[in-house]
Amino acid sequence: MLYMSTQKLRTPKGLGWLADQLTTTDHHRVLAALLRFQQIHCAIWTEAVWQIADASQSDTKFIISDHPVTVYNRTCGPGSGWCRGNSDPDISQNGTHTYFPLSWDKVLILTNLSWVRNPYQKAIALRPNANPWRNAIINFTEIQILRHLSEDEVLQINFITKARSLRYIAAAKEEWLYPERFVSKSDWAKYGNGYLFMPDPRSIHLGGTVMWGGGPGPGGAVDTYGRPPWDPDFEKEGTSEGETLQRFQGEFAHMVGPDRRGRGFSFGQLDKERDSDDYHAYHLGLFKKK
Repeated sequence: MLYMSTQKLRTPKGLGWLADQLTTTDHHRVLAALLRFQQIHCAIWTEAVWQIADASQSDTKFIISDHPVTVYNRTCGPGSGWCRGNSDPDISQNGTHTYFPLSWDKVLILTNLSWVRNPYQKAIALRPNANPWRNAIINFTEIQILRHLSEDEVLQINFITKARSLRYIAAAKEEWLYPERFVSKSDWAKYGNGYLFMPDPRSIHLGGTVMWGGGPGPGGAVDTYGRPPWDPDFEKEGTSEGETLQRFQGEFAHMVGPDRRGRGFSFGQLDKERDSDDYHAYHLGLFKKK
């Protein structure tokens, strides 16, 4: 997380964004701010839903840019105020996804949990507890793996990478540098039916409060959004997110079918690759009821 957070700031675009926030052109002040704020993204990303997707089944592979830690919000197109100049949509906005190519056929995708549980809310509204200056806890068993991207999905991701770059992009093959030949900017909000970067919500559950204690130090607890028990908003989203998550699980099952689009770990083992007929019918029933 520290590497990715620093990497997002140390590019020409990231340094330009820091200069804009400081309203300065003093290079030394900007570099000092880079050291001071290098952890600014870590807490939000740590609490996100992690997914590692791959392009092994696509002829086209990922390109990279001079701003390789890229963010995408489906309501913030390239011409929006959130995307002008050195600006990016805020990673704390519900509908903002962050992605980082790990190789030419692997990509790490980070999605705010509040968006997976409720993609019907405003994508530019801030997620719960958006304060970046705090500690955070990750559950590594909930990282989703084994999502295989289609050719169209890889092209759409490459188009976003190119659109959010400052000046330079690079690829292993020259033809990969021109995703705009196949992808339209006008479809910005519709990539992947609006859910291009979304992890499979059928592997997402409610709850997530973490408690610890029993050792030499004091015990403690934080809810899934990093709030301690004395916070008045501790665990406040339970009921409302339960309703929207069930609705979205049904919608997603209807959209992609019974095969899981990414698999996490539940009860100590990898989720099944394909839902049973009964389980799939259950999810479709949730969707149809809405």
